[in-house]
Amino acid sequence: MSSSTAAPVPGPITDVAPVSLCTLEPHVPADRLVAEMVPPPRFDAVRFSTYLPDPDRPSQTEAVRALEGFAAGLTGAPPAGGGRRGFLGFGRARAKNAGRADSGPRGVYLDGGYGVGKTHLLASLWHATPAEPAQKAFGTFVELTNLVGALGFQQTVRTLSGHRLLCIDEFELDDPGDTVLVSSLLARLVEAGVALAATSNTLPGRLGEGRFAAADFLREIQGLSAHFRALRIDGEDYRHRGLPEAPAPHPDELVTRTAYATPGSSLDSFPELLEHLAKVHPSRYGALTDDLTAVCLTGVRAVPDQSTALRLVVLADRLYDREVPVLASGLPFDQLFSQEMLTGGYRKKYFRAISRLTALARDAARLTRTDQDGTDRSGADQFGSDPDGDDKGGEN
Repeated sequence: MSSSTAAPVPGPITDVAPVSLCTLEPHVPADRLVAEMVPPPRFDAVRFSTYLPDPDRPSQTEAVRALEGFAAGLTGAPPAGGGRRGFLGFGRARAKNAGRADSGPRGVYLDGGYGVGKTHLLASLWHATPAEPAQKAFGTFVELTNLVGALGFQQTVRTLSGHRLLCIDEFELDDPGDTVLVSSLLARLVEAGVALAATSNTLPGRLGEGRFAAADFLREIQGLSAHFRALRIDGEDYRHRGLPEAPAPHPDELVTRTAYATPGSSLDSFPELLEHLAKVHPSRYGALTDDLTAVCLTGVRAVPDQSTALRLVVLADRLYDREVPVLASGLPFDQLFSQEMLTGGYRKKYFRAISRLTALARDAARLTRTDQDGTDRSGADQFGSDPDGDDKGGEN
């Protein structure tokens, strides 16, 4: 628990003090990892019909049409030997069909900047695919690699081979080991007839650039790229389009009081939380935030190094997926990352984290409302609707 939580707490408090995330080290059984490979809560209700394309960005409308065609083509169970035709007339060529004109990618890859609705579209594809939930899998890239670590490579192949569709959100290659692992895994799944769909801020042929010696792993990267047809989605970050600026950080006292007045909230010192994240595997950050109604942080400051920054990115993604508002004191979220980080190989991840944390900080404003008669409303209405009305339901 942070030192700020030990100070006297002004105003009304709940009977139960807020939890400290720093005290939690969740264990996630392998069977839960598989069972939870579904779109996160923020994307439960999204559909192609709820995605609102920008009329000035025709690539958004084109992406919806392509994905609707992809979903419509995923009928019937995948054959044991693979070789099933893909979407829009494409199919993955087997050796005996190598010369056929319909050979092509076995999946679709949504490329675009943060905030253009890629995750909304990926989740819509999952919902639109005509198959039982047990035949469809949806997870982030880090969750997929952790599944391999928990089950082993061969068991992961057997577990996912019976699926009709595998959706991979936030697809990135951050180290050589992931490159070889995922290249081998997706090749085996494609051979088994599993359709693939992924989102990323990086074109498939340029994965790993600026992160490691990607040229040394060019064959694996090209092999990954060959599994996908890339669909570019242009546009601005919808979370900031026409919305008010993110609220300024709050005083420590207000953050603490709100945490105590909000049932189900957490309260931590930001520096201590960053240290704790190093002790928890990023694949468990979702479990770390289970059942939270709000995250309250005191003393937000710039992250000290790249490893810490990347862990914070994952936490921001999981909080955003679960629609957990974030109330904070200290520096504003657009000052979390150094200029060197914002111009380096992971810059797109950091900009996405800033965008998502800003949206969650805006959501947290309703926790600190004061009625016109002066009555403190801290902690009230934490289950209310999003005052900003995000139309696209969330994104990378």
